[in-house]
Amino acid sequence: MSDTNTQYQQSIQQCREIFLHKTKDYGTSWRVYRPISIVDQMFIKAKRIRTIQENRKQLVGDTIQSEFMGILNYSVIGLIQLALPADAPDDLPYDKVKALYDEQVERASGLMSKKNHDYGEAWRDMSQESFTDLILAKLLRIRQILANDGQTLISEGIEANYLDIFNYSAFALIMISEGKHTGETAH
Repeated sequence: MSDTNTQYQQSIQQCREIFLHKTKDYGTSWRVYRPISIVDQMFIKAKRIRTIQENRKQLVGDTIQSEFMGILNYSVIGLIQLALPADAPDDLPYDKVKALYDEQVERASGLMSKKNHDYGEAWRDMSQESFTDLILAKLLRIRQILANDGQTLISEGIEANYLDIFNYSAFALIMISEGKHTGETAH
């Protein structure tokens, strides 16, 4: 499992670098997103991945890898938004954003280690298409939870779904880095 942990951290590090560079470029403009907007941003990216997988053709240059990276980073945004108090300012200092990002990565990483142990790295035998479908299903679940005013009777909440989306994206990125199930096509 140490190989998985190394690959996982490398994939997340790439996402973190992009997120922090965008934070320097744009600040924390994402703070204005309401929960449904975060879900919709991830939905757009996952739907694009699925369309490319099904059509085996893409016309826009952004890669499937970059879309999974975006989904992972939006899941961090969702987790940060859930963790911040309602009266938190929209403009957060860079160092605070970096600490908040790392805190959410630590949570997702801990969950991944536990689930990876219990499931015996079953994700390694899955297809990229399955990760895409699982992400889409989780996003639809979050939409329903939001429609239910954030309440669930028996199911996991929004936070748990964001953590799973984060980890599915990380697994897809690992597989892409290994040259497996890349789903990339010429455009």
